[in-house]
Amino acid sequence: MAKYPELADKVALITGAGRHKGLGEAMAKRLAEEGCKVVITDIGSAQGQLMPEDAIGTTKEMQQIVEEIKSAGGEASSYICNVMSPEEVKGAAQFAVDTYGSLDIWVNNAGIGYLMKPILDMDVSEWDAVMNVNLRGAFLGVKYAAEMMVEQGKGGRIINIGSQASKSAFPHASAYTTSKHGMNGLTRTAALELGPHHITVNQICPNHVTTGLGAWQNAHFSGVTGKGHEKYMEDMKARIPLGRPGMQEDIAKACAFLCSDEASYITGESMNVSGGEEYH
Repeated sequence: MAKYPELADKVALITGAGRHKGLGEAMAKRLAEEGCKVVITDIGSAQGQLMPEDAIGTTKEMQQIVEEIKSAGGEASSYICNVMSPEEVKGAAQFAVDTYGSLDIWVNNAGIGYLMKPILDMDVSEWDAVMNVNLRGAFLGVKYAAEMMVEQGKGGRIINIGSQASKSAFPHASAYTTSKHGMNGLTRTAALELGPHHITVNQICPNHVTTGLGAWQNAHFSGVTGKGHEKYMEDMKARIPLGRPGMQEDIAKACAFLCSDEASYITGESMNVSGGEEYH
């Protein structure tokens, strides 16, 4: 049952939403449940060694998620979009308007969280890939979503998906942490500039969520730390006051709230959704 009836018939676009068990899928399905018409975007196919097929949302998987939303009574479409490309990001915004008549909500969810190495071992090409997707991609999303929203003249909502790494540093994650810290500044600056146009810009900062990517991270850091999977997960739970890692649904709920009228006076915030693990 929809909690926020004011979201009915709003048009929402979510980047990086083409993978099952991902945050993007969860947010897309929750917004569809609220009555939004949803555009799912992802890169669609592998893009070289740094963006292999098992790390991206394929065209086939994107369409499967669209069909699942439709089967549940929602409305959705898919659009292939490489968030590093200004032309493709602008094209995605135009696709939403051409398909559904408007663009009201934009969620910058696309990101790379699997190129995790110590600084001394990280190649410049790996650093650039993370920064280009996580931060350049978010900038382009803000830019072209806002451009469309300003032209429409009825405000809008932009939500950036940050991380606990937006607030705290983690070893073996220099590029990821830097990109997510950078998203703080992007969110705050965009909120200042776009506020006069009645566009709110906020960031959601989850702690660890066992998405498909999250499962890879569990395995990777279990090995890097030498703890093994069971001990690594036990230690994770122990440092979270609410006693469990995050779930996709936790982030989807926060997203729906920030899109709702109840959050109409909230902008420029980087909201922790971390079970109390991150508190600043």
